[in-house]
Amino acid sequence: MALSGPLRGPAAARRPGAGGASGAWRATAVASLACLAACRGGPAPLVVGSKNFTEQDLLGEIVAQWVDARTDIPVRRRLHLGGTFIAHRALVAGELDLYVEYTGTAYTAVLERPPIHDRDSVYREVASAYRSRWDLEWLPPLGFENTFAILVRRGMADSLHLSKLSDLAAQAADLTAGFGYEFMQREDGFRGLSDRYGLEFAGPPREMDLGLIYRALADRRIDVTAGNSTDGRIESLDLRVLEDDLGYFPPYQAAIVARSDPLREHPVLRTALVELSGRLDTRTMRRLNAAVDVDGRDVAAVAGEWVRRELAAVDDTAAISP
Repeated sequence: MALSGPLRGPAAARRPGAGGASGAWRATAVASLACLAACRGGPAPLVVGSKNFTEQDLLGEIVAQWVDARTDIPVRRRLHLGGTFIAHRALVAGELDLYVEYTGTAYTAVLERPPIHDRDSVYREVASAYRSRWDLEWLPPLGFENTFAILVRRGMADSLHLSKLSDLAAQAADLTAGFGYEFMQREDGFRGLSDRYGLEFAGPPREMDLGLIYRALADRRIDVTAGNSTDGRIESLDLRVLEDDLGYFPPYQAAIVARSDPLREHPVLRTALVELSGRLDTRTMRRLNAAVDVDGRDVAAVAGEWVRRELAAVDDTAAISP
């Protein structure tokens, strides 16, 4: 395969996400591809990973399908691996070649630095630290942020006049909170938030699986939780995001983090990945998340629709460029 050649255009690309192939079929195909590459002296597959929630699975699929469509590099998926630390360790160990991370998460959770709020400073510092410590590269941001969102039921927010976190602090003693495990442990999570706003709930917050917290809030088993600002279930479950009026949370720009080796080995890979920069805004990401979490659609199919649409835009742009 001519990996250092020009990017493939949409007309020559395989149709991403077409046919709704099952996970088992995809795994078999990937294994066969890896074997063929090894037997023929071809390149090792590019291993694309993700953390273990819907948005991450979507982003992993988008990146994998984009690389598959725009280059001749074989792609292997390792999606839904686990939380931040599991994905980061896999990348450092070379078990992954890239995944999408968030700048604020890298800054506070991985680098263990106290939150700061200038997005450009956070991006520069994580890019520099990752390069010097682990020879990992941060590519330009994808175009959206996914910050923590402190959520309450809309009806409760209206009755208690809650619009910002300072309002919540005044009512917290009568409310029950539940948070994901990672939010309870992170530098930019509950402990710092509680100190900043003086949050004292009716009892210690319940630690819950991230996949259960939205339903627990909607079903009144808890009154307050921390979700993701791009989650499509916020609107579908009629929840309200409380304003972070004291500016506690750092910026969380989404960007691809990659091992430097495959980027150096295949310059076309960097070119393809940089094409994704700025293509995903917050509204689009929330819509894609809702298609999976609310409408129950397949991750690969939803990602594939987006990739095909954007490939057509790339083709149109190329056609009008001088």
